[in-house]
Parts: sequence; C-alpha cells; structure tokens
Amino acid sequence: MPSPLEIQIKTLPNAPGVYQYFDKDNTILYIGKAKNLKKRVSSYFTKHHDNAKTRILVKKIVSIQHIVVNSETDALLLENNLIKKHQPRYNIMLKDDKTYPWICIKKERFPRVFMTRKVIKDGSEYFGPYTNVRTVKALLDLIKELYPLRTCNYDLSQEKIEVRKYKVCLEYHLGNCKGPCEGFQEEKSYNDTIKAIRNIIKGNFKQSLDAFQELMMSFAEKMEFEEAQKIKEKVDLLANYQAKSTIVNPSINNVDVFSIISDESYGYVNFFKIANGAIIQSHTSEIKKKLDETDKEILELAIVEIRQRFHSVSKEIYVPFEIDLGKEIKITVPKLGDKKRIVELSERNAKYYRQEQFKQIKIVDPDRHVKRIMSQIQKDLRLSEEPRHIECFDNSNMQGTNPVAACVVFKNGKPSKKEYRHFNIKTVEGPDDFASMEEVVFRRYKRLLSEDQPLPQLIVIDGGKGQLSSALKSLDVLGLRGKIAIIGIAKRLEEIYYPGDSIPLYLDKKSETLKIIQHLRNEAHRFGITFHRNKRSKGAIQSELEQIPDIGKQTITNLLRKFKSVKRVKNATFEELKDVVGISRATKIYQYYNPKE
Repeated sequence: MPSPLEIQIKTLPNAPGVYQYFDKDNTILYIGKAKNLKKRVSSYFTKHHDNAKTRILVKKIVSIQHIVVNSETDALLLENNLIKKHQPRYNIMLKDDKTYPWICIKKERFPRVFMTRKVIKDGSEYFGPYTNVRTVKALLDLIKELYPLRTCNYDLSQEKIEVRKYKVCLEYHLGNCKGPCEGFQEEKSYNDTIKAIRNIIKGNFKQSLDAFQELMMSFAEKMEFEEAQKIKEKVDLLANYQAKSTIVNPSINNVDVFSIISDESYGYVNFFKIANGAIIQSHTSEIKKKLDETDKEILELAIVEIRQRFHSVSKEIYVPFEIDLGKEIKITVPKLGDKKRIVELSERNAKYYRQEQFKQIKIVDPDRHVKRIMSQIQKDLRLSEEPRHIECFDNSNMQGTNPVAACVVFKNGKPSKKEYRHFNIKTVEGPDDFASMEEVVFRRYKRLLSEDQPLPQLIVIDGGKGQLSSALKSLDVLGLRGKIAIIGIAKRLEEIYYPGDSIPLYLDKKSETLKIIQHLRNEAHRFGITFHRNKRSKGAIQSELEQIPDIGKQTITNLLRKFKSVKRVKNATFEELKDVVGISRATKIYQYYNPKE
C-alpha cells in the first residue's frame, strides 16, 4: 500500500505550477516552481542528492501541496510572492530592508521635482528606486542647472495666483525659478520643462540637447552672445553627463541586464537598467544558498524579485546563459559586440561587489571569512576536509653547500610563525633535493607522531613530481599515506601535482586558493633562504678565525660571544683579547691581524 505522500507524487499534474513541501507539524519547508510539476517533484524522491541539506529536507517532507498556473512566468511570480510571505527555512531569501531613494515629479500645478524615500499613491510620478543616493543628487543637480523650477510648497492654483496671494522669493532673484507664483511663468512653459526633465531621468537626452542647440543658435543669430554662451554651458553640461552615462551604443534601449557570480555559500546578482545606451540603474544583491542551488535557479528567482522591486517592465533581458522566464519576456544571451560587453560589465560589477563584501566580512565576521576560504580551498583542491592546518616544505642549497630545509605552518589560511621549523640536512651528501625532501618530511612527522601533536590536513611540497614522490615515501614509512592530503607545486607554471597522477591541475591565476598556496611557497622559500644565508655567513666567519694557528672551536666561540663579529675581533686591543682568551692565545690572534707590530 503506497503512503499518502507517494500517492500525492503520483497524482501530480504534468503542468506548470508551484509546489510546497510540509513537515509533520504542517510547517512549510520549501516552495519551488516547475515547468512540469510531476517531473520536478518526483526528482526529489528518486535521485541521490550530493547536498546534505537537500537529503535532510527530503526526509522531513510529509505532505505536498501544489498550485497549477497558466505559464512559467506565472509560476515564477507566484513562487516569489509565496516565498516572501511564508519565508520557508530551505528557500533562499531575497531580503532587502533598505529604503531606496526615488525621484518624484509631484502631481500638482507647476510640479516640483525632488528626492524622496516614501512612495505615496497620490498620482505623482516616481522614478527609481535608485541604489545610490549620489546618483540621484547628481541627476537633480544637473536638472537644477539646466531648468529653473520652483522649490516652494505653495498651492499654485489659478485663483490664488490671480489674487496675488504669493510673492516671489530669493530663488527667483537668483535665477533658479521663473516665478510662477506671481504669474511670471505660464503653465504650458513650465510643463514643457517637466516633459524635458522626465526624458532626462529616463535617459533620453536627445530632445533636450536638440532644444538647447536650437536656442543657442537663435541667440547667436540675434547677436546675443552672452545668452548664447549660457546655453552653450548647459549643452556642454548635459553632453558631459550623457558621455559619463553611456557605455554602449544608443540603440540598446529599455533593456534589463542580469548576471551572477557565486561561490560555495552565496550568489551575487547584478542588475543594470539601460535606456538609450545609458545605465540609469544599477544594483547588486547577495543571496545566501540553502540547498546548493545552481546559478540558473538563483538568477531566475532574483530576476523576478529585482524586477518587481525596481518596477521594471522591460520586454528584453540580457543574461550570460540561457534561463526560463516564460514567453512574455525576450531572453538574449549575447555572443559578441556591445551587448556581450554590457553583460561582461555587469559580471565585473558583481565580482567587485563580492570582493567588497569579502573585505567587510573579513573585518566584521572573521569566522565566516575563514570558513569561506577553507571551503573554497577544499573544493578547488578536491580535498575530503577543510585544510585548517597546512604545512609547506622547501629545500635550500646553493652550489651544493650547507643544505637546509624549511617547514612553514598556516592555520586558518594565515601564517603561524611560531610553528615554523628549520632543518639541517643530516643524512644526505651533496645537493640531492629528492633525498633531502624525503629526510625532512620523515623527521617532521615522526616527531609530531611521537609527541602526539595534531597533524595537518594538507601538505604542500615546493617542487614537481620528483619531490612529491620523495615526500610520499616518508609518509608511507610512517603509515600516514592517505591520512594527510599532499600536493606538489611546480614553480614555472604553478602546476599542482597529486600522488599517482601525471597530469597537473591548473588553478585560476586569480583564485584565492592559488594565492594562499603561493603565499605558503614564498614563505617557505624566504624562511629557508634566511636560514641558509645565516648558516653560510656563520661558516664563513668561523672559517676565517680557524685560519689562525692553534685557535680551536671553543676559543672562536668565546671570541664571537664577546665581540659579536670577526671585524671587532680584528680591531680589538691586546688587552681586550687577553681578558677573553688569556695571554698566549691573545698574542697569536693579535699578531695574526697586526703582523708588523
């Protein structure tokens, strides 16, 4: 006998709609949309889910409800509205509590134009919302420079103007207003100005530019050059503003552009509204993933939400890949030219927003920052666990002398310098990098095991396949093969090598994972070179003092402990030397450096 849930799944229609999953307490767990309800819902219960949260969700589902709609577009809109209303635990949330600014053209005689954060349904025109207050202020400043408008809140009815209820204010005398309150400006002239302003706000500059050009030429023909110059300044101002706004050819008109950049936990969706080749709105949303949603799923949901929020009715959308939004909207995936460049610009904005968020999170929520970095490294390097503890090894020997090695330690993606270790190569004669690597890896982890110290989750070997194979021999001997992930990084092309795989992995040159591995490798190199130089310098110092007849190692140690350097020993007086090593040795040292005395 099939369960009630199985019966519900089998009887679902093959039609577009929205489905809702409920748990045993009749709480909504998840809301989704589908082109075909039966196929989509059945897939949750018939296939294996890699994402743990999805597996948990499926186990909790006790009953299903569905709503059939006419089209995919209706399904998208209904899904969006239901998610906002019920806010199920397993749905991504498109929350945005900000109150965005709008430009209002007030419904009144001689309308005012101003910025507001409140949209009142009184018949006034509202343009926006804008995501940046500076954009609104810049636009209003431009309008103020181009067109005189009233700023007072008087009721400028015909009757009150005729009875001369009002007097012009300072704005009139400054030339910022033409004085409609005293009847100095006709309503038609004022409304023509409002019409031009409306076009500028929408991104259509052509009509205003043409009108100013005609006026300028008219003044010039009448020899009124001062007035013509004032108009020219306005033309230049408007043209300059347009030039800053235009990023593609003006034929791209009334189009929305969307793109997405995502990582393990979040998606970042950027939105452009374009009119006459100019970006007149831009916004980026951060969306937290709940069930390992694909970029396609997130983008579809975000487009519906953002278009509702910004009251967009554009009939065409540019996106970086194919999506399903129904037949009412034209979806374009540009392949080249200006359209392709505008999608790439949108993606760049999403990337920059993501980077800015990372920088802020690093300051205000370092735990989330570390978790994200570790998760990204785990994914990029195909590790079984997050590499919270990483160790990197590097050999240093110049011209075959003083072979040494360095081990640097990173905890949570940052250097842990107190845990860095140097190694003098003991069992290898001459410059043999492979044997040296085998020795130091063995010594390092034999000691950690004997002292019961925590082992790293990842070992990075500075070198290619040869050094990696040598390090693996030591892990085999210690029984650690397979217990610690290990990779090699070749210097020339930043190739990542894995045990038993001759084909290297190439990481994105700009990826954070590669940057951390490079930081590890550079730290190991720096730390090893410093130790090597110190050792060579010490050897050089001792070898010079050893040239003095009958002067042994203990005498050299005593001299360096007192004088710190060979130069000071060389410049010391006989009395100073005698106080350290006695009369006999002091005489030999003094005469060695001062043979003529």
